[in-house]
Amino acid sequence: MVDFLNGLERTHKCGELRGSDIDKQVTVMGFVAKYRNLGNLLFIDLRDISGVVQVAFDDQVDKAVFDKATAIRNEFVIAVTGKVRSRGSNINKNMPTGEVEILASDLRILSEAEVTPFVITEDMKVGEQLRLKYRYLDLRRNYLQSKLVMRDKITRVVRNYLADNGFLEIETPFLGKSTPEGARDYLVPSRVHNGEFYALPQSPQLFKQLLMIAGMDRYYQIARCFRDEDLRANRQPEFSQIDLEMSYVENNEQVMAIAEGLIKKVFKECLGMDITEKFRRIPYSEAMEKWGSDKPDTRFDLQLKNLSDIVKDCSFSVFTGAIADGGSVRAINAKGLCSKMTRKEVDACGEFVKSYGAKGLAYAMLREDGSVTSSILKFLTEEQQKAIFEAMDAQKGDILFFVADKDKVVFDSLGALRCYLADKYELYDKSKYDFLWVVDFPLLEYDAEEDRYVAVHHPFTSAIVEDIPLLDTDPLKVRSNAYDMVINGQEAGGGSIRIHDWHMQEKIFSLLGFSQKDIEERFGFFVDAFKYGAPPHGGLAFGLDRLTMLVTGTDNIKDVIAFPKVQNASCLMTGAPAPVEEKQLKELALNIDKKTNL
Repeated sequence: MVDFLNGLERTHKCGELRGSDIDKQVTVMGFVAKYRNLGNLLFIDLRDISGVVQVAFDDQVDKAVFDKATAIRNEFVIAVTGKVRSRGSNINKNMPTGEVEILASDLRILSEAEVTPFVITEDMKVGEQLRLKYRYLDLRRNYLQSKLVMRDKITRVVRNYLADNGFLEIETPFLGKSTPEGARDYLVPSRVHNGEFYALPQSPQLFKQLLMIAGMDRYYQIARCFRDEDLRANRQPEFSQIDLEMSYVENNEQVMAIAEGLIKKVFKECLGMDITEKFRRIPYSEAMEKWGSDKPDTRFDLQLKNLSDIVKDCSFSVFTGAIADGGSVRAINAKGLCSKMTRKEVDACGEFVKSYGAKGLAYAMLREDGSVTSSILKFLTEEQQKAIFEAMDAQKGDILFFVADKDKVVFDSLGALRCYLADKYELYDKSKYDFLWVVDFPLLEYDAEEDRYVAVHHPFTSAIVEDIPLLDTDPLKVRSNAYDMVINGQEAGGGSIRIHDWHMQEKIFSLLGFSQKDIEERFGFFVDAFKYGAPPHGGLAFGLDRLTMLVTGTDNIKDVIAFPKVQNASCLMTGAPAPVEEKQLKELALNIDKKTNL
């Protein structure tokens, strides 16, 4: 039989009590994290979101309360009233509350608990799948609770900062129109309009631009977004973003200044970091050439070097063939790793880059005794070898890794390999933060599969003014008014100055291969709005989940989401997605082909 509070109120949270509270009469409530029965003394560790405090029950002080406490087990929910006292010589320096304990004079068992599927401790060794199935139990750990507390703090800082800068928080619809361009939409069938569907928003992009046309001037929203795509370590099918848009801006710096100020405010308020310097601006082309990524981690070196001119006439057909096909030969220097990497580990790097499209990975190991072990040097003249070593600043103890292929494959492969090596061999200080902007992205890229141009960011991104004439002559050389903020090699946020002239918007749609019918069916309402006057505007969105990951120092996005999905976009706790009743399907005029296995 459980007890009721009957008017009893909590006076303190468990983790708040300190030496200054000694002799105070307090009431605390929480989960039993641990209990120890020593015969005539019984101790429990009581846990709530603020921390843990020790509670003592003494049968010499109050036998009735002591006897009642003997029924307590782990994860019971209890309320305890008693006096705070010193732990004397038994102080626990590993607990913030370790100087004190509560001598209980009243106990109420508010809820009993069965034996949990795993013991809830901070250092428990339990598989992620089991923890996700019982997520509400896993969330009792301080490790996860502290990250959700920080997430809340970040959103409060964001709201205060944007409100102080004249932004209005405005909600946009969840049920919208499918405008397929990019990731797959999550579709919602309509009961009222049989055979027709809403789409859950991949972002509030169209609506926030319409708010600028509506004259709202500055908008923001902590927006829920949905993308039906394959998951990775830092992605989820449903996620939150800090979305903002502002009118009467037509250059990157105006939006970037607001966004940069926001991030500096978050890091100041949440981590106590006072960032005074302006974030670096790195052109997209430089980011790719030096780091092989449009979100470079520059906390460590391992920069890419283009060796194509040196090896274009060598006798190694892999190199010469890649160059002849319009690709390149590039390399990175893993300085000092020759003595740390075994041949097996070098071969593992070759397998690693294959997942990024590379056909192989050449290497040259410069040993401390002056000898060189290499898979390719026999194809190179002494002059070519010397030129490579000079270009790569190669010294004894270094390993050079080479990839030859189309530029995209080379960049992807070596860009990923440099991060893999830096992480595996701890080549940098992971406690440091690296902030930068990547700018001057291409506006368009060519998709060979679809045989058309596609937008690098999205179809509403404007071109840099001086490049606009190239839209008619060489569209792939047009740079966009887009900007991505990168923190520690992660894209923290991105945005652009938008197209605000409807003639230009239709021109971009046309370049993307949309017919007038396509434009009207997909974006007619949007293009029409521009005909009635649109201020110059631009915006940006930060991934709230990813930003929280960066602030809290985790590399697992599930750690910062209360109830996350797993790799196949399912919820292990609730069993979603799940079949629905036939009646519901009939109301929606849907027939399910159960034989189809996509």
